[in-house]
Amino acid sequence: MLFEHRLLDDWAQRRILGLPTQSLTTHHREAVADRTPQASEDILVEKLFRPDWINPALTSRTKPGVVRDMVALAVSTGLLYDDAALQREIEERESVSSTAIGGGAAFLHARYHDPYQSSESFVVLGKTIQHIFFGAQDGEETDIFFLICCTDDALHLHTLARLCMLAHGTMLLSDLRAATAREEMCHILCHAERELLKTL
Repeated sequence: MLFEHRLLDDWAQRRILGLPTQSLTTHHREAVADRTPQASEDILVEKLFRPDWINPALTSRTKPGVVRDMVALAVSTGLLYDDAALQREIEERESVSSTAIGGGAAFLHARYHDPYQSSESFVVLGKTIQHIFFGAQDGEETDIFFLICCTDDALHLHTLARLCMLAHGTMLLSDLRAATAREEMCHILCHAERELLKTL
């Protein structure tokens, strides 16, 4: 039973990353309706991000380097229990299929959800100085990297869908590229989410 749940979790994550914009919007709208009476109450970014958990100038130049540096950023939250295990899980996930999507963003996460990986749910964000080929299906290079670590699998999937919605349906990525400070990037994330919730 546990094995089947892990496979379903892996399938759900890959499905969200691969959904076209219209299908992703429908999926996300339904998920929000299940969680809260009003979409405006479904705030995730302010709960899961902190300015200190953002690096606007990652020096990584390769895919393994990005994974290593993003895990190091996750360690800096003080919430992670086992950074080596998380890095192995992310590397396994990337070996199966890339978490990079069109537009130059990637959403790093463990292949199988582990509720005991951290003491609290969080997301870290890194922007590389140099664009990196990370395996996006459209062949584009990637420079915006999110690492998602949630203690609850339903929250993990919802967060993944929310970030994909922000990447596909708003000016988030271009605004993040124009920003130079972590506080500014955090503000951009919060604003983009608030604007998105108005449309749901």
